[in-house]
Amino acid sequence: MNAEPSSLLYWFNYICVGCLWLALALRASIALRAPEQRGLWLAVATAAVAMMLTLPAATQLALQATGGVHAIALPRNLIGVLASGALLYFVSAVVGGRLRLSVCYMTGLAMAFLLVLDFLAPPHQEHAVTGHGAPTPSTAYWLVLVLIHLTADISCVSLCHPYSRRTADPVLKASLRMFGIGSALTFLFWSCQLISLLFHTDRLLPYLPYVMDLHGLLRAIALLLPSLWAMRGAATEICTIWHLWPLWHDLIQVVPHVAFLKPRHRLLEIVWPQASWRLLAYRKIIETRDAILVLNDYVATGTWARARRHVAAVGVAHTKVDATVLACVMTGARSAKLAGLPQQQSVGSLVNFDKGDLDSEKAFLLDMARAYASTPARNFAIHLNTSDRK
Repeated sequence: MNAEPSSLLYWFNYICVGCLWLALALRASIALRAPEQRGLWLAVATAAVAMMLTLPAATQLALQATGGVHAIALPRNLIGVLASGALLYFVSAVVGGRLRLSVCYMTGLAMAFLLVLDFLAPPHQEHAVTGHGAPTPSTAYWLVLVLIHLTADISCVSLCHPYSRRTADPVLKASLRMFGIGSALTFLFWSCQLISLLFHTDRLLPYLPYVMDLHGLLRAIALLLPSLWAMRGAATEICTIWHLWPLWHDLIQVVPHVAFLKPRHRLLEIVWPQASWRLLAYRKIIETRDAILVLNDYVATGTWARARRHVAAVGVAHTKVDATVLACVMTGARSAKLAGLPQQQSVGSLVNFDKGDLDSEKAFLLDMARAYASTPARNFAIHLNTSDRK
């Protein structure tokens, strides 16, 4: 874009570049230790450098340092080619080593060719297609540059689309799709550059920086997806720990031997965990289930039938009936255990909370935890204690 950027574009440029660098900083320690993620990180890093060199502040710095913009114009395009090669190198990892080696050779050859064309061109400063007049440094330079980017973008899209459909990893699938969309946007950018170059029109040029900035945002999202996915998982585990804690804590008080770790304050389990949140959530589920199995031996005769009648009378939703019945029964069993009553020989059927997988069991126990703190369970406990006293 050769006209002065609008205020919106000015800030949008900085926001997008800032998002890229934020994503790079957040993922640096993990990506640089993992070979399978290192290529992705480096691809986004080179793209971020190329985009940073398009910022007005970078241009002003080059003018102050050298008195011209050629010192930033040429590196900007060379790093852009390097970014395309790095991206293609990362995506081609799913195809095989030979293609990755070819990408390295072709990227180096393309950068050397651009350097030669720039050196052979007449004296110039900016590298630009204006839509009117000859492009600088030369038409040949821009044709080579545009064709390099278009080739890389087409290859990237053609690889990202099929492999994102084949992989079962949801994070990798989403990352590949983000890269595919980002590559489609850069393909659009360079296609418009080619149209301006061949037909000497500048109608499309004012909109191209927005396209490139949006591509940068997609790159940042693709890089952050593993972290965002991990944060989503952590939030789920934290919610499980928090909501299950009251039920788990009350049951563990009467059967402490089923607990792997000593019970602590509810808030400490979240802000200062003794293990990973995932492990703590898993342990809460397993220990709650084990405590229920132990306390089932302390359920008084007839309690199951009374609990079912009580729950039916208060109009609990059909999908929550079993969880509410079990919450009522465990309230009575806990009281019996605390009172030192003996185990029962035959107490009827235990509600089946083993749903065949951990997620279903977790959902049932969370329903039970909510029911345990609800009015029906509290009223049933009061009625049961009153009956025992009589």
